[in-house]
Amino acid sequence: MFDLKELEAFVSVMKSQSLTESARMLDLPKSTMSRRIRQLESELGQALLRRESNKLIPTEAGKLFLHYAQEILDLAGNGRSALDELKQDVSGKLVVNCHDALLRPWFGPLMLEFMNTFPGLEVSLKTQIAPPGLEQKDGLCLWLGKEPETGMNCEHIGTLHQSVYASPAYLQQHEPPAHPSDLACHRWIGLGSEEQDGVEFWHLNEGSSKPSLANSRLKVDRLFMKVDAIVNGGGLGLLPDWSVSRRESHHPGGLVKCLQEWQGPSQGIYLLYPHGSLTRRAQVFLTYIRQSLPQEWLG
Repeated sequence: MFDLKELEAFVSVMKSQSLTESARMLDLPKSTMSRRIRQLESELGQALLRRESNKLIPTEAGKLFLHYAQEILDLAGNGRSALDELKQDVSGKLVVNCHDALLRPWFGPLMLEFMNTFPGLEVSLKTQIAPPGLEQKDGLCLWLGKEPETGMNCEHIGTLHQSVYASPAYLQQHEPPAHPSDLACHRWIGLGSEEQDGVEFWHLNEGSSKPSLANSRLKVDRLFMKVDAIVNGGGLGLLPDWSVSRRESHHPGGLVKCLQEWQGPSQGIYLLYPHGSLTRRAQVFLTYIRQSLPQEWLG
């Protein structure tokens, strides 16, 4: 009978071609990974991997065995999931981090619905401002922006498109921009360091444009602060179209879309969770999130 941990180590190295990278992903010492693979090779009586330059290359036996190793791991995982389904009680502590832009308009209310469904659950909900890094391996996270470099599973679950917005009051006092190049003449509201390398816009017929932006007199680190600054006439800024539509449904007339035919950079939405076996409450939570995604994110 094969040891599942040995199979997991072998499959991971086959995919990454790096013992160091797989050890990081599985949060194990490199020596432990190496030992597990040696033990598996000893049990099989054949070498599965060989080193070539700085990569681990599979032998013919390794290529053949990979399919069976993955099947065994999948079967074991399905078995655990089937047994977990017998447990009706979802309880205990769940740590969740959520990007500020998703928290107020969507995730906060959804989290309360989830907790009402499972009264035995205790949740620690935190706002995630900076991109999660390699050191953040615990808990679950909903992130908006560029795909982060982290030691967790990173599942792309949606996309938010962005446009330039201003308040009606601001546009009454300033000529609306007709082209991205006009933005240099307007006050710009920035969000953290999102625009430090410039902003690229896209037009169906004219292609891309990466204009110079006026230096931001105001930079904030929360999306709701940026929205408030734009609504109050502080200037122009990029906002997710979905977030604006949610706000306009409750407070109509506060924001006007500029550069109607130009689209700003899109932002990915990512669901981050640890590698390996997850608790029953974490599995149920992830399923709940996947089934509750707004349709606008998927278009």
